[in-house]
This record gives sequence, C-alpha cells and structure tokens, in this order.
Amino acid sequence: MDNKERNGHDIIDEDLYEEFDDEELYELVEEERKKALARARLEENPKPKRPFPKWAFWLIAFAMFFNVFALIPQTFSIPAIDFLITSAKLSTQDDIKEFKKAVVVVETEDGRGTGFAINENGTILTNHHVIEGEETVTVAFPDHGLFSADVVEVYPSIDLAVLKSDAEDLPYLPLAEETTFEPNEAINFIGNPLQFSGIANEGSIIGYTGLSSWEEEVLMIKAPVYRGNSGSPIINNNGEVIGVIFATLNHNEYGKVGLFVPIDYYYKYQ
Repeated sequence: MDNKERNGHDIIDEDLYEEFDDEELYELVEEERKKALARARLEENPKPKRPFPKWAFWLIAFAMFFNVFALIPQTFSIPAIDFLITSAKLSTQDDIKEFKKAVVVVETEDGRGTGFAINENGTILTNHHVIEGEETVTVAFPDHGLFSADVVEVYPSIDLAVLKSDAEDLPYLPLAEETTFEPNEAINFIGNPLQFSGIANEGSIIGYTGLSSWEEEVLMIKAPVYRGNSGSPIINNNGEVIGVIFATLNHNEYGKVGLFVPIDYYYKYQ
C-alpha cells in the first residue's frame, strides 16, 4: 500500500463518542448474530440449530449494559461481547490496572468519550470532536472521582484537544517521544465504549493511511473500536502512549479498522 495515497471514497466514522440507545444495541447484536450463523453454515456437517429467540437478544444486550459477564455464554461468537471478555482478562494484569487509573470519562451535554491524563497536574488529552463547542467539561477518574476541566488548547486539524482540571497528584500515562512501531506490533488501548467505562482491549498496528479530509497521514489498527473509544490512548509494550484513537474506517483491503492520531502530531502542533 502506498502510504501517501489519498482515497476519496474513505468512509470515516468520527462519531465514536455518541451514546448507543437500545435500538442501536439490538441492531449490533442482531448483525453479529447473522455473521456468526453465516460462518456456521460454512462448516462441514453443521448440526441443526434452533431458531434464536428474540428474548435472547435482549438478555445479551441487558448483560452488556450492566457489565454482567457471568450471564454471557462463552459460546457466542460475537465481537461486541468478546471485547468485554477480553477486557476482563486484560484487567487482571498489573500494568493494565495502572494504565486504567489515568483514563477518564469525558462528559458533555451531548455525549461522552474518553481522555487520559498526561501529567500529575490534571492535564488531559482527548479528541477535539468530543469537546467541540465546549469551554468546560466534566471528567471522571476511576479512583479520584469527578472534576471540572477547562478546554485550554484545540487542534481541529488533527482532532486533538487539551483539557486542564484543578486536580493534583493524579495518575497519568507517559507519552512516547515519537511514534515508532513494527508492522503488526501489538498494542493496548483503554476507553469507554458502548456506555461501559474503563474497558481495556488489544489490537495490532497495520500502518499509515491517507484520508481525503486530512493533510496528515494517520495510523490504522486492527482492533474492536466502538463508540465511546474516541480519545482512547494507544499504549505500546513500553507502557507509553504513541497515539489517540479518533475514528473508524471501512478500508477496501483491511475491512473495518480503528484510526489513531500519532503522538508526533501533538508535539508538532503545540
């Protein structure tokens, strides 16, 4: 793939911070169920299956909404459920536990997204589209509670914004000096997708791609990115942030991928 190629037909979803209502959640589960059934039909000698009852969809949605992992059978091959199970496993790791302490919920009147502290004095990095039009927002730390935060810097061209709360002695994530990676390198990210909070997940870096609406190239990841992940930090194996998730993209070659802003751009535009 030519890293400098611009694709005018990219379908970008930047509304990753908007809330899901019951109908949208039901449609998500229904879509993934159909995919699972289609895969099952391709297997040799498939066993007869009973029709999947409608009440079961709502049971799954209910379980997802309240983070009740015990109610979700392991046999369901549904990515929207798998990412919760993955998060539960990752969250037992000491490093992930520490990372999660620095990741916040960013709330506005219109929705919510993700941000993360970059120093102990309450400076927070998030997406511009999460706080667009706001001067003050509410941020919630997992262990330190709610704070009011002012929007102090905005960089619309790279979809980043800096918030400043009056909190002190907070956990934070160190920023990498530059965005370096190997092809298919594993990464972690933490955010607040689908009304959940502090969801840890994993993926791998695909590489750079050009967008028709951006001057700068961005990085693609193969990972389960959902609404609410806007502003999620991309964390490398050294525990450093190398970028910030801002959107998803329907890519011609890789399918649905997550997009993140390299941390290099934050330094460049400061």
